[in-house]
Amino acid sequence: MTLNQQFEQIRQSATVALNDRILRYRAAGNRVIQLQVGDPDFATPPAVLEVAVKAMQDGLTHYGPSRGTLDLRAAAASKLSRDNGLTYDPETEILVTHGGIHAYYLAMQSILNPGDEVLIPDPTWVTHANMATMLRGKVVRVPALPENGFIPLIEAWAQTVTPRTRVIVLNYPSNPTGACPSREYMSQLQDFAAEHNLWVVSDEVYDNLYYGEKPTSAGAVPGAKERTLLVNSLSKTYAMTGWRVGYLVAPEQIIENAVKAGQNSITCVAPFVQRAAAFALTDPDVQTAAAEMRNTYARRRDLVLRIAKDANSEHVQVSPPMGAFYFFLDFRSLGIPSVEICERLLDEAGVGLVPGSAFGVQGEGFIRMTIAAADEVVETGIRAIVEWAERQ
Repeated sequence: MTLNQQFEQIRQSATVALNDRILRYRAAGNRVIQLQVGDPDFATPPAVLEVAVKAMQDGLTHYGPSRGTLDLRAAAASKLSRDNGLTYDPETEILVTHGGIHAYYLAMQSILNPGDEVLIPDPTWVTHANMATMLRGKVVRVPALPENGFIPLIEAWAQTVTPRTRVIVLNYPSNPTGACPSREYMSQLQDFAAEHNLWVVSDEVYDNLYYGEKPTSAGAVPGAKERTLLVNSLSKTYAMTGWRVGYLVAPEQIIENAVKAGQNSITCVAPFVQRAAAFALTDPDVQTAAAEMRNTYARRRDLVLRIAKDANSEHVQVSPPMGAFYFFLDFRSLGIPSVEICERLLDEAGVGLVPGSAFGVQGEGFIRMTIAAADEVVETGIRAIVEWAERQ
């Protein structure tokens, strides 16, 4: 009996695999400073829980519409207008999904044909490449070099495009680097996409987590809407990772394809979850709570930068992320593979982290550290990391 050979080309998620190892390490009685998982350390706002409970009590525990409830699609449209300056029709251009990963899957499933080439920055979240491979696309990695702020030069995109190229995949603010391109860059990239008749799939799940100028949505560039698919979810902004609810925003013909893919993969998102999600996207007090979470991440970011500056380590360089809730720590001066660094930091310093090589070749020598953890955990962790580096 044979298996699907496509999966031989796909790696397991390094972040999940390492987290599994850390859980085993803890189960053996070892203390671990957990800075490896991208899951907010905040609770979902209590008012959102109350809406979900009330919805279940009211009977919203059966099938719902496969496109998602109109209330939630309208709430997503309201969010896009309020936060991103975008106008989309909730009837025809928005689809509710089972989290951001599902939105990305539906987007790629709707536009890819076998053998189509997909341009993806390196480094970036591994699922972006894995999903394209699962769908029998050909992934082409575009170098996003550290000296360019982990954003590919337009020339780098141009060097990788071929007649088989169909899609550009973006993720800003970036996991793992925290990079955010300027509006001018996004405009140039959309001009490039238009010139080569490419779709642009933009994963914007971290769009509310920024430290400085608000990120520019890939869909906010004039003329970009007709070729741009936006992926978003409530996971990061509202500390709702376990609720598994997101949305795909795209031209009507894309949504029509995505509806078919959704009907034949999940049927629908739980209606009581959708009721709570619509409330989360629109309630003013919940927006205030989300802003307070962002302010807390900003404080932790400043804490890490201050400790790193005081330590003035020769072996680990710490650059400020512009968005998301990760630091991409630079250990290249040690000349040690990032996987080995993570293993040793776990064994010798009790800190759980993610190797940069998990995100692509250009991530080698870097380590991803989350600040989605309590202040004291972040502080203890970065001090332990710096002290370990200085002993090398």
